Amino acid sequence: MRVLFVSSEIFPLIKTGGLADVSGALPTALQASGIDVKCLIPGYSTVLEKVENITYLGTLEVFKNISCDLLTGTVPNSKLEVIIVKHAGLYERDGGPYTHPQGHDWSDNPMRFGVLSKVASLLSIYQSFWDWVPDIVHCNDWQTGLAPYYMRQQGLTDAKSLLSIHNIAFQGNFEQHWVKSLELSPKDFQIDGFEFYQQVSFLKAGIFYADKLSTVSPTYALEIQTEAFGFGLQGLLQLRSSDITGILNGIDTEEWNPEADPYLPFVYSEKKLSGKAKVKTALQQQLHLTVQQDAPLLGVVSRLTHQKGLDILIGSMPELIALGCQFAILGGGEKSFEAQFNAYAEQYPNQVSVTIGYNEPLSHLIMAGVDIFMMPSRFEPCGLNQLYGLRYGTPPVVSNTGGLADSICHSNADTILNNTATGFVIENVNKMSLLVTIKQALSIWKDKKTWAKIQKNGMKKDVGWKHSADAYVALYEKLLN
Repeated sequence: MRVLFVSSEIFPLIKTGGLADVSGALPTALQASGIDVKCLIPGYSTVLEKVENITYLGTLEVFKNISCDLLTGTVPNSKLEVIIVKHAGLYERDGGPYTHPQGHDWSDNPMRFGVLSKVASLLSIYQSFWDWVPDIVHCNDWQTGLAPYYMRQQGLTDAKSLLSIHNIAFQGNFEQHWVKSLELSPKDFQIDGFEFYQQVSFLKAGIFYADKLSTVSPTYALEIQTEAFGFGLQGLLQLRSSDITGILNGIDTEEWNPEADPYLPFVYSEKKLSGKAKVKTALQQQLHLTVQQDAPLLGVVSRLTHQKGLDILIGSMPELIALGCQFAILGGGEKSFEAQFNAYAEQYPNQVSVTIGYNEPLSHLIMAGVDIFMMPSRFEPCGLNQLYGLRYGTPPVVSNTGGLADSICHSNADTILNNTATGFVIENVNKMSLLVTIKQALSIWKDKKTWAKIQKNGMKKDVGWKHSADAYVALYEKLLN
């Protein structure tokens, strides 16, 4: 089976969030399951710098005035082959994959990801320079949402399309004038097409035209069909309900492995947890927190946004600081959140550390060094950090939503007794519920024997990609049959 996996970011080539982690790990796991998979990605400058064994494949005329070179190469330390869409004017620039160095979205994002989508559709049919034609084009999020539409529009492909929705809040909605330059058919600018509130919607196009849909957890597959979580697309998703499959993400268990993590000063395992306490000390020292084993250390590695429920944590911090808690916070996002966290760090320098930005080594150190990991998200399609927490013996406090609900079992007398307890689940995303749940966690944390049991339950869980990859293979087979 041949699968073209299309994504706007792939770790370790380029990363802004969880999509990159999935796009790096899932194709590798699919390869291990016997799938012939190749990835398609824009040729950002960093991608061109990092991909190994680059060779020229061919040139495609994408739109009337736009041609792209296609390059092929491999991901470092991997057998994963990537096809790079090279167009210097569209992709080789400073800043992020979606944003200008000053933080605002690139004004030509519709063209940049329209080209990615169109190239995916063109590679779904035979090209003279390449004899590899996919059976399935697996698209990911809004940036690839027009690919299923172009595949239908061309009408030349035998390949099937699958769209994975990683976060329905990001939809790729743009002004109507893009219909012409993206060579979309004006007759499809309607409710039964890619039109969404008088805009061109990349995500709606994908949802409407893809042969099948998937989401990154079973609970999220149900949630997005409701008004609370559907972001205006719930009606269309209800119509396509029988075509939606929820598959919980895995994580790269080699990249995230407390027994062999190069970013940790000490390693440890489920059978030998003592190294974790040493990592905590090292983390406290690095972040200039009071070095104290009996001070509960709470961690956050996240986008600092309303979605992540961090305003509720901010409101709860004075009470938790008064209880002696310490905080290690890493991330970036809404300026007001950054400022409020920084204000706590200034007021309580020995108890609160805040690092703004992206820092892969520190994210590993926090995950291993803290006692409790915080994820009070308002919605969370899958979440990966709670899975890293399980892997690192760091029980997470999570909301009862999406992939968090699917992956964490709340610790109470019954679940501790039957060895299923792995973390703590907040029933409602509000300050009172969060404080009650954290205090429950802290009371159990003081009982070191019970706490170790919860840690080991989490560390024993299989959070790798094998189960997920098997589920995707089954979905591919269903699609082809």
